[in-house]
Amino acid sequence: MTSGSAAPGEGRPVSAALATTAEVLAHPELHEGLLAPWELRRLDPIRLPSRRDDVLAARLLLRLCVARFTGRPPHASAPAQSCAACGRDGHGRPFLPGRPGVGLSVSHADGLVAAAVGPGAVGVDVEPSARRPGPVSVLRRLLPEADVRAAAARPDPDAALLRLWVRHEALFKAGGPALRLLEWTDPHRAAVVAVAGTAPVTAYSPEPGGGWSRVAEASGSVRGPSRPR
Repeated sequence: MTSGSAAPGEGRPVSAALATTAEVLAHPELHEGLLAPWELRRLDPIRLPSRRDDVLAARLLLRLCVARFTGRPPHASAPAQSCAACGRDGHGRPFLPGRPGVGLSVSHADGLVAAAVGPGAVGVDVEPSARRPGPVSVLRRLLPEADVRAAAARPDPDAALLRLWVRHEALFKAGGPALRLLEWTDPHRAAVVAVAGTAPVTAYSPEPGGGWSRVAEASGSVRGPSRPR
């Protein structure tokens, strides 16, 4: 971008969304026909219907977040994907063509989907609140030991360790040196969510009929990501 010119949406807060797979697939603006041919090819090998629905819903919710962030309709809000390791398209980190200053992230897990779009680095992660991230001995190899130790000492260590995992996943996906972090538990959807970005974060969830309700927002900053290498 040249100095003094900003594309619509850049400089705005990160726009994030949490929904169940069923909520996304029932949304009046979203349907499988919005997907690009390469996305449909990615769905073809998925034999488990619930898994296929999760992946489909995640891609559709990301489109809806892009539409909300840019002001374009969902059919004109298609992201792309490219792998930095192999140089091939169709997998890897999602991005918005022609908008290098905009970051995208998506997550899905067992009937839950989350997506985020915003200026700069963005990362999102979601897990069912009943899930447990694994033995402490394994988590110590994946996450900072001091954080794992502190979470394990909480009154409900399983829930604290899950929140720690989701938080670090979001920070790791965003990959920035200093990020704002929004994390919350949605009891209605039984979900634990975290969104990391370089800008303040506002999160929404869909309402019946196609509307949106604000569920959380944050403007503070944290240090991250940090993982043992």
